[in-house]
Amino acid sequence: MKSRYYMKVLLIIIQIGLLYVISMIGEFIAKGLHLPIPGSIIGLLLLFVCLHFKIIPETYIKDGAGFILVILPLFLIPATVGVVQYPELLSLNGMLLIIIVMVSTFLTMIVVGRSSQWYEVKKEEVEE
Repeated sequence: MKSRYYMKVLLIIIQIGLLYVISMIGEFIAKGLHLPIPGSIIGLLLLFVCLHFKIIPETYIKDGAGFILVILPLFLIPATVGVVQYPELLSLNGMLLIIIVMVSTFLTMIVVGRSSQWYEVKKEEVEE
């Protein structure tokens, strides 16, 4: 029973390590080619391409990525608390900024949702 638990923990650690290596490859590419794009974004795109073309099967990173997603809010707490140090963000300009971010987020969600629905309908039409 305990050995199964330890194997699961080890598997998650290895998968997180693989995700970290992909991120570091992105950093290396960004610095080596002097790109204006952050290495983490290049690593994310690299991961997307590897998953899309099945170079890296989903099962190789699924549990590790799931674990990271579960603890993701812990990474955002320091940024949220840091806003308190800047009271000007809570002024009128700060409120306008917050409203703009919220509106743009909702518009993005609507556009992506509608696009996904449209794509799904087109995909079903092609399959029929």
